[in-house]
Amino acid sequence: MNERTQGVPGADRRSFLKTATVAVGSAIAATPATGRASLGANDRIRVGLLGLGGRMRSHVAALTELAPQNVEIVAICDCDQGKLDSAAQRYPELAGKKLATYTDMRKMLDDRSIDAISNGLGDRWHALSTIWACQAGKHVYVEKPATHNLFEGRQMVAAARKYACMVQHGTQNRSSPNIREGIQKLREGVIGDVYMARGLDYKLVGNLGRVNPAAVPAGLDWDRWLGPKPMRDYSQFWHHRWYWILELCSGGFANQAVHEIDILRWGLGLDQHPTEVAAVGGRFVHDDDRTSPTDFVATFRFGGSKPLVTYEHRCWYTNSEAGFRDQYPFVQPNFPVGTIFFGSEGYLIIPDYSSYRTFLGPKGEPGPSRVAEVQTMEDTPHFANWIDAIRAGDAKRLRADIEEGHKSMVPCLLARTAYELGRPLKFDPATETVLGDAEANALLNDPAYRSPYVVPKDV
Repeated sequence: MNERTQGVPGADRRSFLKTATVAVGSAIAATPATGRASLGANDRIRVGLLGLGGRMRSHVAALTELAPQNVEIVAICDCDQGKLDSAAQRYPELAGKKLATYTDMRKMLDDRSIDAISNGLGDRWHALSTIWACQAGKHVYVEKPATHNLFEGRQMVAAARKYACMVQHGTQNRSSPNIREGIQKLREGVIGDVYMARGLDYKLVGNLGRVNPAAVPAGLDWDRWLGPKPMRDYSQFWHHRWYWILELCSGGFANQAVHEIDILRWGLGLDQHPTEVAAVGGRFVHDDDRTSPTDFVATFRFGGSKPLVTYEHRCWYTNSEAGFRDQYPFVQPNFPVGTIFFGSEGYLIIPDYSSYRTFLGPKGEPGPSRVAEVQTMEDTPHFANWIDAIRAGDAKRLRADIEEGHKSMVPCLLARTAYELGRPLKFDPATETVLGDAEANALLNDPAYRSPYVVPKDV
């Protein structure tokens, strides 16, 4: 996250969905097709690191904390030789380790001594790399946002089930003890009947600059870096600002949003996709070459009597909201992010990754709360939960199984699509299609991949 916030068709589709649903519902603790043996409580779990970017700092720290539980980092992989050469300086916990190094992930995945992959690649690579890892019999911790299109989410779930791999999505709030308590209080009725819920992220993101073609830096394999996306000339903007380019990711529609939408789904018990989505916004602040909007508002209806859900993203100076930032600062300064649940008896806020607060009655009197003494991203307990599921061979133990990741990504992807098309969408959760809108379905599924980096239809 730190690195990402710098810069101050019809029958065939139904047939496919039916097949995918069977795969999702299959036995999740079966022996994997690769013949990989189950891991016992005392067996060493050997982990390979994939993608040595900013979020990998947290992966390395968490996995190092779990070393006493027989968890060992044994390999690193990146398509940038410079990142491989400087790994021990960038992640001091790796200093002195004898690590196998790879520039091609497929070679690391071929190593049968590696049990699991900690995946910190960019959004464009999450689906294919995770599917390849599952096919190789590796368990996967995959960073958020899990997918860049709807099709990829179904394929990741199908691969996890087919090969009995534990695939944990990096929405680590689900492993925060305090947030888990807050969600339980919410479900017990601490604020009465919830009628609306809201997510927000107001981040100071400055002008990101322009796309200026340049020579590919020495040691960087630009072809592998782009992966499934079309080949284009190298530019520093694409290399370092990709998280605001909708061709490579979902920008503000998913970067922070998937965390907050995941909490909203979790708290409201929303197991089905939304039925109506609208998103309005634009690039209002900075004159640069990002394609993700600087500001947008999205609304979601989940059918029946489910509460209204909204999400808002801003990237420049703003007021606080519900005390976020000013009274209850986030782990990163000047970045109000979080969720608000509105009920008949009061409201509940989750203003960071490790706290919740309630305010009751017409005067907003403080109610039950749990606030961490020191804010934390809760990466270590989320990785610990992944390791526990690997040892048990039971995906039901995962707090953020990839199917939950897919369900939390669908609202993000629908909002992005509604914004790009400039119109609201009506969505059929059963078939995962936009009703009466072929253009939206094509954009939502984005099937164009560049060979050989193709997400397979049959995993």
